[in-house]
Amino acid sequence: MDSQGRVLIVDDEASVVRALTRALRHEGFAIEEAASAEAALEFIESLGTGTLDVVLSDIHMPGRSGVQLLEAMRRRDPDLPVILMTAVPAIDTAVKAVEHGALRYLTKPVELPALVEALTYAVRLRKMAGLKREAAALLGRESTDLDARNALDASLTRAFDAVWMAYQPIASLDRRCVYAYEALVRSREPSLSNPLALIDAATRLGRLNDLGRVVRRAVGTLALEHQGPELFFINLHPNDLLDPDLYRIDSPLGLCAPRVVLEVTERMSLEGIPDLKNRVSSLRRMGFRLAVDDLGAGYAGLSSLAWIEPEVLKLDMSLVRDIHTEATKQRLAGSMLKLARDMGILAVAEGVETAAERDMLASLGADLIQGYLVARPSPTLDTPRWDTA
Repeated sequence: MDSQGRVLIVDDEASVVRALTRALRHEGFAIEEAASAEAALEFIESLGTGTLDVVLSDIHMPGRSGVQLLEAMRRRDPDLPVILMTAVPAIDTAVKAVEHGALRYLTKPVELPALVEALTYAVRLRKMAGLKREAAALLGRESTDLDARNALDASLTRAFDAVWMAYQPIASLDRRCVYAYEALVRSREPSLSNPLALIDAATRLGRLNDLGRVVRRAVGTLALEHQGPELFFINLHPNDLLDPDLYRIDSPLGLCAPRVVLEVTERMSLEGIPDLKNRVSSLRRMGFRLAVDDLGAGYAGLSSLAWIEPEVLKLDMSLVRDIHTEATKQRLAGSMLKLARDMGILAVAEGVETAAERDMLASLGADLIQGYLVARPSPTLDTPRWDTA
């Protein structure tokens, strides 16, 4: 009989692979097998595009995890459906799976009817994606571009309605308390669940102001309700500085401005913002503090430091990663931390993931740190794990 679809099973447990292969072949699927994410990627690289219909992968494997395989697959073939399985379900892996576009997140042992249903749906979805690309080629770029833009606009509208904020603590090592929470935008809209994809879509459609307002309203509402002393950090796109809504003192964010730090990234130039000094002064008069984010990874020279004169600097995670093993990073970070202290500027080390990185930063004079070692982003205002942080 005709194949129901070509499935690649990725699992390091041979007994599981044998059982799944036997059951799914009986259901009419053509099965390929890989014992690791690395083997799966090698197999996929050896195939021509479009010759595989779906990947069914375990999450917890030696080497690369199923989530990392998913991330790699998204870069290679965004149309290939990936279904993830795990015997140990956890919120963080589920969130990551959704962020990277997993089609399904299944808990082992998976009942065969449910698995067959998921695979059948995935195969059909794969075929539909192929047909859409054929139609685009046949009808020509102009008409399909308009259709694609309309579809993206509809997805973005749904994404705005499904926005939620994840909050990651910024911790003081010296005082062993939460200094602030950084607000990070997320959406439950599957097609734009990745924050970078959400921002890219808003940029392409000219709706950055809409996104900024949704985010600021959500953070301001929570900050007004929160009774603690912690500050709230919120990222600004340079385009937000042109939005009159940002300067409204009666907005939710404006009402709690003294407890808010506005982060401006070093990765984007501010040269196109007219009257920047006066805009920054207006924000300070409202009570906002300002931070320069991604220090060490963005534009060189004075750039945003001179234009904004921030109260807070954030050392980029690329400078923090493995700092305990790299003398050049130690020298640069140590000098930045010392200069910040001399200038009366608070410094936050981002992306701290290991105790060794934390200890080296502490020895260099860092007090405020942020990263997975402290806590992962969460919908709630979590307390750091002080036994690790």
